[in-house]
Amino acid sequence: MILGWLMTNVLWIGLFLFLVSALSGRRTLAGLGWVLFGVHWLKQPAHYLAIGDLFNVGLTLAVALFSFYLGWLVLFRGCRSRSCDWAGSAVAIGGFAYFPFAELAPLREGLIGGTAELTLHLLNVLGVPAVSGGGSVITLYGHSVEVVLACTAIESMALFAGVVLSVRAPIKRRGAALLASVPVIYGLNLLRNAFVVVAYGEEWFGDESFYLAHNVIAKAGSAVALFAIAYVVFILLPELLDMIDELATDIRRGGGEPA
Repeated sequence: MILGWLMTNVLWIGLFLFLVSALSGRRTLAGLGWVLFGVHWLKQPAHYLAIGDLFNVGLTLAVALFSFYLGWLVLFRGCRSRSCDWAGSAVAIGGFAYFPFAELAPLREGLIGGTAELTLHLLNVLGVPAVSGGGSVITLYGHSVEVVLACTAIESMALFAGVVLSVRAPIKRRGAALLASVPVIYGLNLLRNAFVVVAYGEEWFGDESFYLAHNVIAKAGSAVALFAIAYVVFILLPELLDMIDELATDIRRGGGEPA
C-alpha cells in the first residue's frame, strides 16, 4: 500500500525534495530527488508505446537515464559544484511551474480554455471570422481545431522560468531575462495557434493544410523562435551559459569539484 502510494506520487515527492534541497542546501535531498524524477520518467514509455509514439519513448527513456545519472553523481560521486545545485533548483522551479497544469485537471482545463479564448480573440481582432466550437475548439469555415495542453506553450515557459530563476545573478537581469522569454513565448504561441487555424480553415495547402501548418511550418517556426529567445537570454544572463558548460563538464568527468 505504501509502495503504491509512493509510485503514484513519485513525481511530487521528487519535486518536493528538489525544493527543500534548494532552500536548505542539503545536496543529498537533491540526489534523491533526481532518482525519483528518473522513476517518474521511466513510467512514461509504456503510455507512448501504446499509442505508437516511438520518438517520445526514446525521449522519456533518455530523460530517465539522465536523471538517474545525476542522482548517482550527487549521491555517490559527491558532486558539489554550482552546476549540480543549479540543475536541481531549475528542476524544482520548472517542475512546479509545469506539472500542476499537466497533472491537475482544473488547472489544465483553465489554461487550455484561456489560451483558446485568447487565440479566438486574436483571430477576431485580425478580422478572421473564426468562432468558438465549444470548449477549447475553434472553428473557421467548417474546419475545427482543438487547443490542447501542448498548444499553450506551458512546457517551454516552465523550462525558461526554471533555468532563469535558478541562476545566481542580479535580480534585475534575471527579471529582464524572464520578461524576454516567458511572455514572449506565450505571445508567439498565440500567433502560432492563429496561423494553424487560418491555414487549416482556408485550406492554404489543400488536403494537407492542417498537417503542413501544424506539424511542419508551426513546429519549425517554434524551434527558430526558441533558439532566438535563448540567444537573448544568454546575452542577458551569461551566468546561465557558464552553468550549462560546468554541468556538461561534471557529466563528462563523473563528478564536480568540492565546493
